[in-house]
Amino acid sequence: MATPAINGSSIPATEACPAEIREILHAAASGEELTFEQGLILAAAEGSALEALVVFADQLRRETVGHAITYVVNRNINFTNVCFVGCSFCGFGRGPGAADAYSLSFGEVVRRAREAWERGATEVCVQGGLPRDLDGFFYRDLLRAIKRAIPEMHVHAFSPMEIDYGVTKTGMPLRDYLRMMKDEGLGSIPGTAAEILDDRVRKELSPNKLPAARWVEIITAAHELGIPTTSTMMYGHVEQPADWVRHILLLRSIQKRTGGFTEFVPLGFIHENTRLYRHGGARPGAKREEHLRVHALARVLLHGAIKNLQVSWVKLGFETSLACLQAGANDFSGTLMEENISKAAGATFGEYVSPEEFRAKIRSIGRVPAERTTTYKIRRVFDNPEHHPPTAPPQLPMVRADSNVTYTEGAY
Repeated sequence: MATPAINGSSIPATEACPAEIREILHAAASGEELTFEQGLILAAAEGSALEALVVFADQLRRETVGHAITYVVNRNINFTNVCFVGCSFCGFGRGPGAADAYSLSFGEVVRRAREAWERGATEVCVQGGLPRDLDGFFYRDLLRAIKRAIPEMHVHAFSPMEIDYGVTKTGMPLRDYLRMMKDEGLGSIPGTAAEILDDRVRKELSPNKLPAARWVEIITAAHELGIPTTSTMMYGHVEQPADWVRHILLLRSIQKRTGGFTEFVPLGFIHENTRLYRHGGARPGAKREEHLRVHALARVLLHGAIKNLQVSWVKLGFETSLACLQAGANDFSGTLMEENISKAAGATFGEYVSPEEFRAKIRSIGRVPAERTTTYKIRRVFDNPEHHPPTAPPQLPMVRADSNVTYTEGAY
């Protein structure tokens, strides 16, 4: 078997890997759409096979999206942590009577959005828990308040779970509800609440979460109405590699029909403070090799479908994020100016992550930083360090660079 090559360039790392892996990578390099069985073999890659997969995925990334690592300047606003759903993997939700339960007023959400805009943010990601007494048109009214105050701010908001809740509360047909939200200025939808799109796994994680088929229905309807979404997968808990492959291939099939996914975001499970782990139902998250394997696998399986692969630095930390950005990923996510995340992470001292620090991290692995919009339009490429402005406005508190956060809806 010849060494796999992309655009005529051979990939030496594949020479020492098992012939079976080399054959699959050769098929991918030739433009073939990999099957479930081939994906499952890659999902089990270790040693020289994993090294070859990582190098190959990085080369695919280079050929697909180039040398830049993108990021968005945004703020994550979780408007309430009150939630009845009770996901076993969540460290964020609280009951309405909990001492640390909170709900932000529309005025406070708008204040935070305006504050972010003044500091250079182009996006707010707005999500929250699901209180039982939520008004049916709460999401519409919150969206309306933000857009009226800051018309140019991109509002990336409301997971499929929240969309489903809004539909239930209003009694509106799904497509009518989505049209209403789009008309009010909804720019895009986070593809969270996906976890693993297999109802067997979902029942273990959260019996009250919407079924996989409903998630697909909502996402597909949004795409067909011209509302882009992200796509995500949570791994490192009770799932198996076969579940990764099925999940990713399902996303690939949706993208082939709709073209509405802007990116794919693997979300490593953070086990601390979760009921799922404390009760012995999950492994303690993924190790470094598993993070690399998942990101590289996603790049290969989604090749030709979803071109942007994002790292969740708040879950991986910077060291592992940078490694994954050399294993097929090309996007660093957002600056996430929001204090709630740092509280959820248990941060007790003030450490800040600014766009300037993002760019320094990107340059540390020899790549080019580029600021983007939510939908991946490039706002500015920072080819040289001197392109930095001499001064920058004060940054809002952000999560510590070396912290991991418990799972919370948002930012993806």
